[in-house]
Amino acid sequence: MTPSLREQFERLALRLAELDATLSDPQVSADIKRYRTLSREQAEAQGIVDRFRRYQQREADQASAREMLADPEMAEMAEEEMAAASADMERLDAELQAVLIPRDPDDERNAFVEIRAGTGGDESALFAGDLARMYLRYCERQGWRTEVLSQSDSEIGGYKELVLRVEGERVYEQLRFESGGHRVQRVPATESQGRIHTSACTVAVMPEPDEAEEVQLNPADLRIDTFRASGAGGQHVNKTDSAIRITHIPTGLVAECQDDRSQHRNKAKAMAVLAARLRDKDSNERAAKEAATRKGLIGSGDRSDRIRTYNFPQGRLTDHRINLTLYKLQQIMDGDLGDVLAALKAARAAEQLAQLESGGA
Repeated sequence: MTPSLREQFERLALRLAELDATLSDPQVSADIKRYRTLSREQAEAQGIVDRFRRYQQREADQASAREMLADPEMAEMAEEEMAAASADMERLDAELQAVLIPRDPDDERNAFVEIRAGTGGDESALFAGDLARMYLRYCERQGWRTEVLSQSDSEIGGYKELVLRVEGERVYEQLRFESGGHRVQRVPATESQGRIHTSACTVAVMPEPDEAEEVQLNPADLRIDTFRASGAGGQHVNKTDSAIRITHIPTGLVAECQDDRSQHRNKAKAMAVLAARLRDKDSNERAAKEAATRKGLIGSGDRSDRIRTYNFPQGRLTDHRINLTLYKLQQIMDGDLGDVLAALKAARAAEQLAQLESGGA
């Protein structure tokens, strides 16, 4: 364990002592809201400090066993104790590092997933359809609920644009790394010469804001248009202007929803998407400023970043952010994203821990 991490745990032990003293104050216990907040902090700090004290105890046990090595009669027992202490310390060290990694409150949120065709014309739209199928199958494996908020179909299949809402446990935490440019290399169905083409799509994953955040939108900044829904939906979609398009005038951002027969529900869903896009825009602008001084391992999520390549002739997927290459492309396209997402999550955790050890923010 590095000296900087030790210092952090010692500071947390001091904070725990402060919390213990504060919570024993009758005035604090009389304030239920404050008491609950401090009690949660105390419980969390207590668990971490207890682990750290166990680590220190096993460290002392290992040092004592090392001194016993000089005694031939105790050497074998000392070696066993050193090995056991070392294993315990390694486990506790990993647990302590994990609890230090900052938690993003957005990780527990549901998410909006936007898929847009990019360069490559019809083939890009077909690839957008393949990506949509991949994400929908992954969501199904996770037991998450998905809902199509808006879609713009391509003439030959696939999508020009698709917006999904994904609801479930810690959705944003799992899907957050999918934002960016996705490139495909394959022979298109329309290619008669058998040549490999390169096309691209962009994906944006945004945490769903709280309702309290949504209502902060100034009505004067919004232009709301109604129109007739297109696509699947039977005769109904051609008869009523139930689809909603909302434009945020100051930024030009647009969100629409046409999946529901109720204009009111479509408006609420479009408003939620617009709030998420505005929130995402602010987040990306902050990330761009930070990236000017320190380039993150995972990247800023800039839509222009080429984050991943899907090479169909070689059956290969490459994630360029962490130099991960997997030769199981068909399984991945069928929704087996677990290995990719786990590797990205681990890389982000390692980067955050490195920043903590170096004293960074």
